[in-house]
Amino acid sequence: MLATGDTIGMLPGSGRGAFAPGAELLADLPEGAVTAEVTVEDVLAEPSWNLEPSTMLSLARRVRAAILEEAYTGVVVTHGIDTLEETAYLIDLLAGPAAPLGGIVVTGAVQGWAVPGSDGPRNLAASIAAAADPATRDAGALACLDGELHAARWVSLVGATRFSSDPHEPVGRITESRITQSRITQSRIERLADPPPRPPAAPGEPESTVALIKVYPGIESQLLYSAVDAGARGIVLEGTGAGNVPVSLFVAIGELTGWGVPVVVASRCHGATEGAAGMAAKVGAISAGDLAPVKARCALMVALGAGTVAGVQDYFDGIRPCR
Repeated sequence: MLATGDTIGMLPGSGRGAFAPGAELLADLPEGAVTAEVTVEDVLAEPSWNLEPSTMLSLARRVRAAILEEAYTGVVVTHGIDTLEETAYLIDLLAGPAAPLGGIVVTGAVQGWAVPGSDGPRNLAASIAAAADPATRDAGALACLDGELHAARWVSLVGATRFSSDPHEPVGRITESRITQSRITQSRIERLADPPPRPPAAPGEPESTVALIKVYPGIESQLLYSAVDAGARGIVLEGTGAGNVPVSLFVAIGELTGWGVPVVVASRCHGATEGAAGMAAKVGAISAGDLAPVKARCALMVALGAGTVAGVQDYFDGIRPCR
């Protein structure tokens, strides 16, 4: 269990300042709520709304190492909900051979630990049960919230406090401390979905400096150049509709890709199934497929390990659309 603080561990009256250590959270769960043997490790991390990409990458590497090098059969990460979906997907992308060997579950809470009726204790207990169950192995990183298990690729925070995999179904559901998932036949299964296909292997060492720019009518191409001048190794454009970007950006896209800076186009529309780069593909833009913009940014961080724009294109081609 990797505990990063944030709301799930927030102490009464602490505002945003003090958090209970992971071992205290574990010990505070009701007797019998946890049957697995759990080792707790507190991770120094910023609040999730202020999270650095380097911290996200460190968490992903720690999860992978816990399974591959230390032979843990499951890992739970407690995390703030603001950017939980990004960290969960980055963990998923970098899990590689660890995925079939152990369950990986990321969870959080919308209320502090000691708030009456807090979702924190039940989310943590459910996450430990899920991570310990062999049924979660090879499903990749999962987000466990309100008794549902969402694939990291699909989950998103669709309201201030609500997560959804729409238009996909949750991968599984926790029922009486047991996980139900599409690969298991159980009478209490209500809604199921196969986990998404596993992503391609990471082609090299990820990059942490990727810009995400939302396009809008009248956007200036100078924004793209400025992002690169500030150190961005790649850019994700959050396009309109199915992934359209204004023609005014085409020259910049062509020049940047020619300089070795990949530009990926995703759709800002929730639930878009294609996210095609459209006409921008003709000047070198790479389609994010059905990935949401924040997920496309994580994927580009990993894909940049390939070292070339062509390698980044190959990586995104390997992330098959899920319908």
